[in-house]
Amino acid sequence: MKNQSGATAVEFALVMILFLTFLLGITDFSRMLFTWNAANEATRAGARYAVVCDDTTKQAVVLAKMQTLLPQITGISLAWAPSGCTASTCVGVTVTITGLNYQWISPIAGSAKLAAIPMPVFSTYLPREVMRQDPNSAAICS
Repeated sequence: MKNQSGATAVEFALVMILFLTFLLGITDFSRMLFTWNAANEATRAGARYAVVCDDTTKQAVVLAKMQTLLPQITGISLAWAPSGCTASTCVGVTVTITGLNYQWISPIAGSAKLAAIPMPVFSTYLPREVMRQDPNSAAICS
């Protein structure tokens, strides 16, 4: 019996390491799905803001509106159709998130390689037909 003293504590520590790694992995995967969903919603909200506010020059303002939903967004691409149109001649807008990376928090083996995972491209197109249709557009554009 004396040879067994402390064996339970060692077994508990080994099991807890595996359990916490698994738990943090599930948490990370959940965070990644949340980031994915928030990026989709941010592109939709950015396109809506750009279209409703009817301004082809406010890319920084659109980015700021998108960052309220997902602060990790560092860059966007705003493409009006047709290219080179003015606020009165544009047909629609495409908002694309560029360079979004997901940062892991789990202690995964080789975490230096998995430090930042590039997310796919998130893009939304919204036609001009919805421009100025919202009665609250003045509040949205301020």
